[in-house]
Amino acid sequence: MNVKSRHHLRSDDIKSLEETLAEALGVDLDGDTYEFVELTGTEFDLVLVDGSPAVLYLGDEPFLTVEGANEYPPEKHVVTVDAGAVSFVSGGADVMRPGIVDADEDIEAGDLVAIVEETHGKVLAVGRALENGAELVGDAGKVVESVHYVGDDLYQFTV
Repeated sequence: MNVKSRHHLRSDDIKSLEETLAEALGVDLDGDTYEFVELTGTEFDLVLVDGSPAVLYLGDEPFLTVEGANEYPPEKHVVTVDAGAVSFVSGGADVMRPGIVDADEDIEAGDLVAIVEETHGKVLAVGRALENGAELVGDAGKVVESVHYVGDDLYQFTV
């Protein structure tokens, strides 16, 4: 994963990004500088907020990185896992239904979600929901596909 290009975002792009994340996740990005970083060798691009990789783009879809979600905790699109799932999710495993203790009911299949551990509320990963929020808690089956997690290349990315 290498930097292809980087540039500061224009004020209208910043406003659009802030509004999109506020509506989708209930977060208030509060940065002084916003820099778009185009990456090679990965499906992601990044937005550095005050120098930290806070937002990822998966295609044209913005979402918080793990670091960004811990800095700006999302209020929506959150899936909470129990202590037994922490080591698996932190290692990049997909999330299985039995490990989920709570999920935002507004989640729709295909949405990006923040995966949070229940004890301390820390974000462990970002995933893509395979089911609607009301169907994520249960007894069996894979329901969230891991996209970005603690310890992956994106998490360790520095500029």
